[in-house]
Amino acid sequence: MNILITGGAGFIGSAVIRHIIKNTHHSVLNVDNLTYAGNLESIKDIESSACYMFEKVDICNRVELERVFNAFKPDAVMHLAAESHVDRSIDGPSDFIQTNIIGTFTLLEVARSYWSKLSNQKKSIFRFHHISTDEVYGDLEGTDDLFTEQTSYEPSSPYSASKASSDHLVRAWNRTYGLPVIVTNCSNNYGPYHFPEKLIPHIILNALSAKSLPVYGDGSQIRDWLYVEDHARALYKVVTEGVVGETYNIGGHNEKKNIEVVETLCALLDEYAPISGNPAFSSSSRLTHYKDLITFVTDRPGHDVRYAIDASKIKRELGWVPEESFETGIRKTVEWYLNNENWWKRVLTGEYQLERIGDQ
Repeated sequence: MNILITGGAGFIGSAVIRHIIKNTHHSVLNVDNLTYAGNLESIKDIESSACYMFEKVDICNRVELERVFNAFKPDAVMHLAAESHVDRSIDGPSDFIQTNIIGTFTLLEVARSYWSKLSNQKKSIFRFHHISTDEVYGDLEGTDDLFTEQTSYEPSSPYSASKASSDHLVRAWNRTYGLPVIVTNCSNNYGPYHFPEKLIPHIILNALSAKSLPVYGDGSQIRDWLYVEDHARALYKVVTEGVVGETYNIGGHNEKKNIEVVETLCALLDEYAPISGNPAFSSSSRLTHYKDLITFVTDRPGHDVRYAIDASKIKRELGWVPEESFETGIRKTVEWYLNNENWWKRVLTGEYQLERIGDQ
């Protein structure tokens, strides 16, 4: 099976590629434009595999996409390429419109043209799997409500609105043209190789550097946390076993307030890397616990209060459940960042970016 993965140098995409290469015999083509969050070092341990290939291609470039499709001849597309940071979308929404909407449209059109020319047998196998987010659903009012696959879309940010738009395009290409699509919407991911601007790695790395730990508002916003390797397993199961035209919500069953997440990270860092032995703190520092660095800052505009996923459908129909609890997953995550200082320092300093630009 040939699987074309867009955004495979990103956080979730790289986890999917690592999972497929390490656990199957499928061939994978990673199509990524290597924007600021794309990092091929996240898949360094599998890049020498004969089953792995890489193409630096912008998904808005139809000519290049057509070349890639015709050469690789995919049996499935897993579309993860996206701009995904809410704060960045508020500051500059145009990149999100371009990549998440125009890019998805271009990819759909190339996939439709390619699929329409396949033999009937190849057509029956082909899948276009669109990976999306729970943020398209907007806000949950009550404490017991959950996002289901039937929840109406009410996106709050330019990011979530652009992802909602791409979801609608994908479903329209199924209904109008018959393209065999599957959509998944996931909760907040965390784990190894997470780009440092996101909450969990940002808090870990700021704490280790003796910097303030910014928390929006009072930190009461609730998110459902999903360990990225659990998500990768779910996505592979969906693309190989999911039903065409269906949507599957993927969640970690781990609802936590943002302040709880930050305090948990601080406690784990107290355990693994106590302030007393951290050279980033001056000898005159009176701080004894990382939680003393927590600083509450002005809330984000339009900040959703609560997300929570009902993942009963994927459990019932495909047999997937997360293997990691939040407690086990967050501990693994902290350990990974402590043991992979070279990776995140190269990202933070821009060293990897500079090397990559020099190689082009």
